[in-house]
Amino acid sequence: MASVTDTAAAGRARKIIIDCDPGVDDALALAFAHGHPALDLVGITTVAGNVALDKTTANALAVRDFTGLGDVPVTPGCAAPLVRPALDARNVHGDSGLGNATLPPSQAAPRPGHAADYLAQAIAASPGEITLIATGPLTNIALAVTRYPELVRQVGDFVIMGGSAGRGNVTPAAEFNILADPEAAAIVFGAGWTVTMVGLDVTLQTRADAAVRERMAGLGRLGSELLLPCLSGYMAEPGGPAVHDVCAVALVAAPELFGCVPARVEVETAGRWTSGMTVTDFEAGAAGRNARVAMSIDVAGFWQAALDSYARVAAAMASGSGDATESLAHGD
Repeated sequence: MASVTDTAAAGRARKIIIDCDPGVDDALALAFAHGHPALDLVGITTVAGNVALDKTTANALAVRDFTGLGDVPVTPGCAAPLVRPALDARNVHGDSGLGNATLPPSQAAPRPGHAADYLAQAIAASPGEITLIATGPLTNIALAVTRYPELVRQVGDFVIMGGSAGRGNVTPAAEFNILADPEAAAIVFGAGWTVTMVGLDVTLQTRADAAVRERMAGLGRLGSELLLPCLSGYMAEPGGPAVHDVCAVALVAAPELFGCVPARVEVETAGRWTSGMTVTDFEAGAAGRNARVAMSIDVAGFWQAALDSYARVAAAMASGSGDATESLAHGD
């Protein structure tokens, strides 16, 4: 697979597909992807996670329409983990999944078919050109690489928000996206590609503090109807809520903001106390490495990139064009 830095260095917009479970921070990640000029969001797939699949799909469609993403296809996938009972995060994201945000429901239907099949077809149609970003449980991805093992050679790069080289956020050992379907995560990490893992080691540093929220308040309807209501309904945390999923998209858009370390990552599926743990070995030899693990982040640079992206989307919404890149080109 090509590295995300290759396209960034060449100055080309990277085509991305986001597999997500909106989810407050997934919604913010979609808006970021729409607004960043280094990214071309060509598809969205949904999975059960933060809330049930019907809600994650409805939320993805609503965010797409509200932010002016046009006809980017939204394809639903797995409604439950591979083998375990479902785990949700309604206590964090609210019953709707979007905190206190209430967006108009989309009048469009999701794309027919299953996310795993769509991913394989879309990536095979543009081999080496698409970066796949997963910001929810890895159930869809595990199913896709099981059905279509050639996908791991055809994808341009693969980035996840999930895991941790240290402690978890649901249990002492496990982060939510991995714990929600550890068997799927184990399949994904063992699929024969390099997984760029953007985990809690960096995402917990990206807190939307009062200064960030004040800047969001100046972003018109995007700020007042999506960003701030989402965050106000998110679980309260000291220093403000962390926008975990935005980090995975930001790494693709601006890889220079992150420091990644090669490692071997294995997912614990059987431990009584450690199920869902991403066991990270930074001492593994080159032949044994299967991951790049984000371990540092330029927080100020991250928020500048995020707020600039949101400003482009807000300007496009205000102008009625829906095209965030066009708004930037015209100096809005």
